[in-house]
Amino acid sequence: MGQRFSYGGQAVIEGVMMRGRSNLAIAVRRSDGVVLHEERLQPWAQRYPVLGLPLVRGSVALLESLIMGVKALSFSASQFAEEEEAELTTKDMIFTIGFAALLTVGLFIALPAYMVRLVQAHISSNVLLNIVEGLIKITFFLLYILGISAMEDIRRVFEYHGAEHKAINCYEAGEPLTVENVARYTTVHRRCGTNFLLIVFFTSIFVFSFFGRPPFVQRVLLHIALLPVVAGIAYELIRLAGRPNRPWWVEVVARPGLLLQKLTTREPDADQIEVAIKALQVVVNRDEAKQAAIGGSRCHLVH
Repeated sequence: MGQRFSYGGQAVIEGVMMRGRSNLAIAVRRSDGVVLHEERLQPWAQRYPVLGLPLVRGSVALLESLIMGVKALSFSASQFAEEEEAELTTKDMIFTIGFAALLTVGLFIALPAYMVRLVQAHISSNVLLNIVEGLIKITFFLLYILGISAMEDIRRVFEYHGAEHKAINCYEAGEPLTVENVARYTTVHRRCGTNFLLIVFFTSIFVFSFFGRPPFVQRVLLHIALLPVVAGIAYELIRLAGRPNRPWWVEVVARPGLLLQKLTTREPDADQIEVAIKALQVVVNRDEAKQAAIGGSRCHLVH
């Protein structure tokens, strides 16, 4: 029997998106029940095998996940826009994505680089300077998470995030996907995007140590240009962290991200768990049906 596919997903507005081998499913709880949406997927690495190479696949997976995540959020938001007789326009989505990108560059790249510029004359070691910059980024990230977690809507998203992790943990343990079974599992998962982001911060400390101490503008541009490299390395690390036979040093690297998930997940209620199960069950059923069809075709060819 082949190795199980590593399912993943994300929380959306009052719901969960789950990704399978060739499909994604979004389940959103509205006032009139749970709405399910399904899409076919064809990963870029299947069409262009070079994109599946180690180090390259990290940036590709990150970009694919970003696109799917934005679409999933757009779908979930549109469910409540319909209920409230409001429209979610393309202009609104572009503005939101653009603002998020500017916030990310400003808060996690430009501002830390500027703060490092103010203290670099007092730090002779480039490695130590990059450690300081990395700690500043991580501090800003923690403060950002703590800040948004005070918002009621974000707390709801964090609860659905917990439901997503619980459902995947239950499935990977081989138990039936029932509300009672899923509820027993932890809200922490090793392949979580939160874990990935923290590993990106740690990886950047190592990578940027090779580039000295360029001027402020060059430092910002260099950090942006090297993001694909950093993401590629971090992706390989998080893949290792998800394996049962992972090296001890990967466990050390992944541990802070697992602890951070205590902030980005919350214990979900039964209704939220049910939504996560519905999304996961759709993609699992599709994958099982496809594998059965392939197996049946092979048997037919043999006979």
